Amino acid sequence: MEKVVLITGGTSGIGLALAEAFLAEGASVVVCGRSQTALDRFGQAHLQALAVRADVTAPEARAALLEAVTARFGRLDVLVNNAGTFVERDFAADDATAALDEEVELNLTAPIHLTGEVLRRWPSLDAVVFVTSGFALVSPTRAPTYGAVKAGLHGFADGLRRQLAPRGTHVLEVLPPTTDTPMNAGLDRPMLSAAEVATVTLDALRRRRPMALPGQTRLLPTMLRLAPRALGRRVAAL
Repeated sequence: MEKVVLITGGTSGIGLALAEAFLAEGASVVVCGRSQTALDRFGQAHLQALAVRADVTAPEARAALLEAVTARFGRLDVLVNNAGTFVERDFAADDATAALDEEVELNLTAPIHLTGEVLRRWPSLDAVVFVTSGFALVSPTRAPTYGAVKAGLHGFADGLRRQLAPRGTHVLEVLPPTTDTPMNAGLDRPMLSAAEVATVTLDALRRRRPMALPGQTRLLPTMLRLAPRALGRRVAAL
């Protein structure tokens, strides 16, 4: 039986790469996003998929999204919490708290709410995926709140994994390095492709691993144990 997969923020970047990778494996895919233009573009390119306009920070939009999944497919097998935003904040220079609540809500609160709502509706879910970041383990100097919310999601995934283990639901955390996505379009440095992140993610799902560590993030756990100060200096330069 083909899997039904819901990907938040699935119309660009890592979310789009994941959607295309799942579709290539024969899954039924639902993506959501806030831009109708991006959703229309996705729908035209992937006629077999379902694209739903939804702001996952809004409770009524999340409920309508899950109703759309139910109406089309009757079930859900894999939830991918991918939607997020990256905001640079310099607390040493100015008032760095503008739109802080919106950042925390999209990156942390919304995926927790959506996960709970999905599990209440489909308690036998096969897998929950959280796309966090290598910055969940070492916070970036230029965006400390981004590191904070991703670390929070990392902690949530860790505890949820133990809670859901008895019912057989796989909880996977994906920690990509800086990836070639529209969010990072202005960066002048080598970046991993979103397609490679998707490949590593689907492999980790098949192997039911707790983490997917694409590219250079595969070295992070070891570096944190052996040389945490050196790693911190390296991240400070990013």
